[in-house]
Amino acid sequence: MNDISVINLFLEAGVVVKTVMLILLIASLLTWIVIVERHNFYKKIKDINSSFLTKFWSGENLTDLYKEISNENIPLHGSLSVFKSAFKEFSQISSDKEITELDLEGLNRSMRVAIASDEEEMNKHLSFLANVGSVSPYIGLLGTVWGIMTSFQGLSDATQATINAVAPGISEALVATAMGLFAAIPAVIAFNKYVSESESITQSTVIFSEELASIFYKQSIKNK
Repeated sequence: MNDISVINLFLEAGVVVKTVMLILLIASLLTWIVIVERHNFYKKIKDINSSFLTKFWSGENLTDLYKEISNENIPLHGSLSVFKSAFKEFSQISSDKEITELDLEGLNRSMRVAIASDEEEMNKHLSFLANVGSVSPYIGLLGTVWGIMTSFQGLSDATQATINAVAPGISEALVATAMGLFAAIPAVIAFNKYVSESESITQSTVIFSEELASIFYKQSIKNK
């Protein structure tokens, strides 16, 4: 079936089937917009964090690193966000008084908040992909069932009940099912991929936050 025949089937379809096809077409277009946007977003996060962690573990002075981050106009996600939030808190505490266990707990809390905020940002739009992946096949099936029902109802007006009388209507209906799958399959694949990437980045950030807490704890002992 070529593109022209698919367009013809759409133009000749009934109002309900046509509406279903339009809904699925819009869902598919939005899905690909989200897929591209999330791909660029995760790629940027991983590139920025990789660069930051290289500097962090190279032994660069943490104060200089904090100033460098503060002066640069870069998105703060993952380890970068945790470091900036925690170091700012640590600087305020250590400059005022001797650091206590309560202060360290406050640092851990600030890092947990940064991780939670990050997680929320990374999961943005993923619920849309999940909804498209789960609902689109059923919307397409609705269009198919409705189209087939309409085709068979038209047999009552036909002089002869043949496959030729119902074939066009059934073809239109099956296009709705195909469009439902066309919208759902990329959405499901992308959802699983990005959920996995989000969990991987979050896990990496949690490990970094624990290492950073250990560094701050050792620093606090030195300052006593």
